[in-house]
Amino acid sequence: MLNIILFGPPGAGKGTQSAKLIEKYNLIHLSTGDVFRYNIKNETDLGVLARSYIDKGELVPDEVTNDMVKDFIIRNVNEQGFIFDGYPRTIAQGEALDRMLTEHNTTVTMMVALEVDEDELVKRLIERGKTSGRADDQNEDTIRNRFKVYQEETAPVAVFYSDQEKYRGVHGMGSVDEIFERLTHAIDSRSEE
Repeated sequence: MLNIILFGPPGAGKGTQSAKLIEKYNLIHLSTGDVFRYNIKNETDLGVLARSYIDKGELVPDEVTNDMVKDFIIRNVNEQGFIFDGYPRTIAQGEALDRMLTEHNTTVTMMVALEVDEDELVKRLIERGKTSGRADDQNEDTIRNRFKVYQEETAPVAVFYSDQEKYRGVHGMGSVDEIFERLTHAIDSRSEE
């Protein structure tokens, strides 16, 4: 199984690149946003529980998120592999993911991180905000605060996988195709090691 964590700060191009990687490697896309929406829409026990936190304006605890991810993995375990997008966001989630995959005799193959300069990311997000209408992409202070939260809370996950020798940084500047070529090179060369 090929299990890839696509990693990077907001605006790095994860959504664009994950779609291309899914097609090339025939992977199942695990997006925490999609998993949350599925569970909430279908009013699963986990969805009802998650909604109870969201309705109070609270963060959904790792345990609930992990259980949703575990359920998704179980439902798709016979596939070629996964691309994890937006998960894990914390070291605790990374440890949980490792346990989940081990239960199915597989593991995270690698974390591929799109590395882009913060000022470039701000430009990208403001441009995206103009076309998408997303309020969180239209204010530079809000965007920079998202980077701060990312650096404090999410970036340590890269160290977690680096310590396992599963981290590969990829230069995230250039055309979509140039970046995709770098990503596939990193993935293909890792699978040959």
